[in-house]
Amino acid sequence: MKIASRHKNVLAIGECGLDRICNTDFKLQEKIFIEQIIWANEIAKPLIIHCVKAHHEVLLLLKEHNRTSPVIFHSFNNKIETANKILEHGHYLSFGKHILNPSIENVFSKISIERIFLETDDSDIGIDVIYKQAAKIKNISTEQLSLQIKRNLSSIFKTTKF
Repeated sequence: MKIASRHKNVLAIGECGLDRICNTDFKLQEKIFIEQIIWANEIAKPLIIHCVKAHHEVLLLLKEHNRTSPVIFHSFNNKIETANKILEHGHYLSFGKHILNPSIENVFSKISIERIFLETDDSDIGIDVIYKQAAKIKNISTEQLSLQIKRNLSSIFKTTKF
């Protein structure tokens, strides 16, 4: 991983993080996650976070290990309180198919457009559907939304190739 992750086409480290519902020992997950935080800092690449029922622990470890690279919480589908805690630390949220759920739609409506990304992950729902829903929630065009997400990408990945 360390050799491959240095390649210029590898833009981020991840998905990495903590998951309370998988079978992998939680202490082992923490140990590996800490190593990934340290490595991402060392090579100055963003972290893409997978987090299931462990937001407090993930935020704590990011802080304890002096996370210096940007952080994106992938496939966010939690409450506004959790979103606000993540955003207070300067991190980003990526939304996928859950944006079609009214409770997540409500959360998404309250998040600054400068702190979001959109994704499909492993869903059968197309990215165009996700963009249309997100634009509708934000009451902007899909073109405006796309432009802002490109700005967010450029900011995190320090490039204009998007």
